Amino acid sequence: MENLKMIEEIQRLKKKKNAVILAHNYQIPEIQEVADLVGDSLKLSQVAAETDADIIILSGVRFMAESAKILSPNKKVLLPAYDAGCPMADMIDVDKLRAFKEEHPGAPVVCYVNSSAEVKAESDICCTSSNAIKIIKSIPSKKILFVPDMNLGSYIAKQVPEKEIVLFKGFCITHHRVKPTEVDQVREAYPKAKVLIHPEAAPEVVEKADFVGSTSQIINYAKESNCDTFIIGTEMGVMHKLQKDNPTKKFYLLSPGLVCNNMKKNRLVDVYEALLEEKHEITVDENIREKALGSLEKMLRIS
Repeated sequence: MENLKMIEEIQRLKKKKNAVILAHNYQIPEIQEVADLVGDSLKLSQVAAETDADIIILSGVRFMAESAKILSPNKKVLLPAYDAGCPMADMIDVDKLRAFKEEHPGAPVVCYVNSSAEVKAESDICCTSSNAIKIIKSIPSKKILFVPDMNLGSYIAKQVPEKEIVLFKGFCITHHRVKPTEVDQVREAYPKAKVLIHPEAAPEVVEKADFVGSTSQIINYAKESNCDTFIIGTEMGVMHKLQKDNPTKKFYLLSPGLVCNNMKKNRLVDVYEALLEEKHEITVDENIREKALGSLEKMLRIS
C-alpha cells in the first residue's frame, strides 16, 4: 500500500476505533506527520494519562509504551515496533538496583524514565531530562541515588551541588558516542552557530555546549533564539520538527552517530498494522504497575 493511501487508512481507523497516535520526537518524519502529538517522554506520559482515547499507539520504544500503560491501565496501549527497546534501560534491572540500594541504605532513588516498569516500581520517584533538576531539588534527602544514566546524573549534580548524587553506570549509547572533537569541528565549520546538546551526552561534550537541555527544551530554545544557525546534539529525528517549525533557520546535526536504531524500527506500515489489527499490546503486571504508578505520579505532580 502506498503511503498516501496508508495515511488515509490510519486517519479512518483512528476515528473508528477512538485511537490516538503519540510519537516521540525521534521518530521518522512520516510517523511524526501522522501523529496526534509529537513530544518528549514527559509530554507523552502526560497526554497518555489525560487522553480519553480507547487505544494509544505509542510510536517510540518499550519503556515509553510501558509508562503509558502504567498511567492508563484501562486503555489498550500498542507499540508498533514490538522489539523497539532501549539499551540504556536494559543496563539496569531490579536485582542490580536492589544491590545498588544496599550499598547506600536509606538513600532515595530517582529513576530516569528511560527504564523498565520493574525498575520504576523499585524506585522512589521518576524524572525526565526536562524536569530532572526540579525533581532532585524537591527531595529533602541530601544523598540521592540516580539511575540509570550517569551522564544525565552528572549534569544534574553540577546544577544542584548541594546534593550528593550517586550515579549508576548506565548511559545512552546514541548520545554517549559523540566525541568532544566533533563539537570542535562543527564550531570551526559554523563559527556563528549555537551548539545545543542533550544532557545524555558525555560530560566532556556537554561542557562545550552553548545550551544544554532536553529535546523539548532544545526545540523551544531554537524557536525563541535570535540566532539563525544551530548545531543539534541529540537524536536526528528532532531535525524534522526543528526545520518544520523554523523554515528560515538552518540546522546541522552535531554527529552522524546521533541515530537511535531502536527508535528507527518504527515504520509507517507498523503504525498502520498495529492500529488495524490491534497487535503488539503492552501489558504490565498489576503489582508492578501500582508501584511504578506511584513513582510516575510523584513526578507528574511536581512537573
